[in-house]
Amino acid sequence: MANVFIARLTYTVPIEQVDSLLESHLAFLKEGHRAGHFLAWGPCEPREGGLVFIRAENREHAEQLTNADPFLIEQVANREIIEWAPRFTGSGLEAFDG
Repeated sequence: MANVFIARLTYTVPIEQVDSLLESHLAFLKEGHRAGHFLAWGPCEPREGGLVFIRAENREHAEQLTNADPFLIEQVANREIIEWAPRFTGSGLEAFDG
């Protein structure tokens, strides 16, 4: 059974550098969604980084899935992988039910 992981990205450069890669970052996320791995994503407020919810077999798989993120390749963000065990999901959040 797949688990849910959260990739917390923290920007390491000025936001203008992050924004220059935003289009390719979003294309990467949409492709991961089409493949069934990325469940949700978005920036944090204040805009110092963002979160990506990932369905993966284990932590290593979650890391592999995010290694091709342009934000990581171009080193504009650091990544932390957090394993999340949802115990309850409300209506409309069925994608998080491993």
